[in-house]
Amino acid sequence: MDRFHYAFGVSNLDQTRNFYQDILGCAIGRSSEKWIDFDFRGHQITAHLAQKQTVNHNPVDGDQVPIPHFGVILPWPDWQALADRLKALNVSFVIEPRIRFQGQAGEQGTFFIRDPSGNHLEFKTFQSETTIFERGA
Repeated sequence: MDRFHYAFGVSNLDQTRNFYQDILGCAIGRSSEKWIDFDFRGHQITAHLAQKQTVNHNPVDGDQVPIPHFGVILPWPDWQALADRLKALNVSFVIEPRIRFQGQAGEQGTFFIRDPSGNHLEFKTFQSETTIFERGA
């Protein structure tokens, strides 16, 4: 697996550490008083103290999807377990867990949450990895 790195701005490192470590279960790597590296399911994401970015939205299968966002594709049972965990922790969903493109090419489970600095994260799942890039007719 090739790993990706993503750096993003946050307004508060303590809240960010709590959210990614305690709520999402990410291990912490290197850090300083201005940034923190997290192990985001095998990928390196780095939260940097920075100014807030503007969020836009695009329509996707009936949802207003926030742009920018980042996330990860999980096996279906892990996706459901994370959704259940976030609900139990009373985490607010930007887009509730649902099946998008139902019965179509690219059918997927998806949900969106926001970290304490307002960064949007999407968690997706597919019944089979072979359908991740499947296109319609």
